Amino acid sequence: MIMPIVQYGEAVLRKKCKLVAAVTDEHRKLVEDMVETMVDAQGVGLAAPQVGVDLQLAIVDVSHDIECLSFLKIDGKDVPLDEMPNHMPLVFFNPQLELLPPEESDKEGCLSIQGVQAKVKRPSVVKAKLPQLDGTVMELEADGLLARAIQHEVDHLNGILFTDRLSGAGKSRVSSTLKRLTKRYYH
Repeated sequence: MIMPIVQYGEAVLRKKCKLVAAVTDEHRKLVEDMVETMVDAQGVGLAAPQVGVDLQLAIVDVSHDIECLSFLKIDGKDVPLDEMPNHMPLVFFNPQLELLPPEESDKEGCLSIQGVQAKVKRPSVVKAKLPQLDGTVMELEADGLLARAIQHEVDHLNGILFTDRLSGAGKSRVSSTLKRLTKRYYH
């Protein structure tokens, strides 16, 4: 089922989401619906709060572009990039991240902030412990769009939007658009 995507200004986007205590059939159904919603919206990631659910649960899928990263390690083993799509969509809950330098700037957008894109500076490599729905914990290390998308979605789980990470000049450039979006959706 395609779910409505919560838009900028909704309180759930600013909450530090609750941990998933134990995976249930409801969580599995939510993941199915989130994947369908993300694909329909042509996104590369979606976090539970973006569909109005206060849980530390997110999905990422960058399988459309195997050249969007230069390396991927899963559970300590190098994954050939042409096999990366076999690991997508990446579904995880209660993530733990270690962010590694250097930082790089790249353009980001968000399904919950339609029409806004801006360059965001983020660490270029992420190491993550990503609990899976089957009870295992995936240890992942990656760069490129996958690292950026994981960081973006984990930010959502902590009530942080990509616009919060913009430079002063970047925030100034998008402020009038954000005000307009707030008025359009909530007034």
